Amino acid sequence: MAEVILNNPYLLLLLEHFGISVPLKDKTIEQICRQYNINIELFLTFASLYNGVVYEPKTAFNFADSLTIISYLKNNHSYYQEEIYPAILATIRQMAGLNESGENGLVEQFFVEYFNEVREHLEYENEVVFPYVINLSGKIGTATTSNIQAHYSVGEYKEHHNDIQEKLNDLKNLLIKYLPRQNDLPLRRKLLFMLSELEYDLDIHSRIEDRILIPLVAEMETHLKTTE
Repeated sequence: MAEVILNNPYLLLLLEHFGISVPLKDKTIEQICRQYNINIELFLTFASLYNGVVYEPKTAFNFADSLTIISYLKNNHSYYQEEIYPAILATIRQMAGLNESGENGLVEQFFVEYFNEVREHLEYENEVVFPYVINLSGKIGTATTSNIQAHYSVGEYKEHHNDIQEKLNDLKNLLIKYLPRQNDLPLRRKLLFMLSELEYDLDIHSRIEDRILIPLVAEMETHLKTTE
């Protein structure tokens, strides 16, 4: 596992979102997954997204994997709200302290408004989608299957789902093409790196939801409907 991380340090984010801590010593991926009770096929699928390659799982994901995915995405949300967002905002404000042009205030306003949209997306998942999936998972294998879709379905989640990383390109273009510079190049570079990291992780976040979670939850709904 350590060699994999050294080849792509961004995979540290993957480990953090899975709740896997370092040091890793000489443990293999299989050993780590067994230790943390993670389906190795799910781990390898997520890791492939961070490596920019397509990995076809050898076995289908099982319904229990939905809880692992929810835990992963919750940790993902904490990273956005408690770490990367405050760090980006602090850097924007540092830049404003070095640059008296009015455009810096617009950068902060743009990012705050953008992240309010992201926060709304995250809150919807935390308060509506995740409890629904957890409840659905709890019904699998039990006799309680009535009215599982009476008030909600994963189809509504799919319709609600939007591209929360698209506007980051506009902000990066503003920093590179138009924002006047006044002795802020190191901060501007730091800010671009953080925005790119956020964009990178948000893209993977969306792919996990669209390609893995939503289809899996749809299968769970179908399974429960056919066993009523």
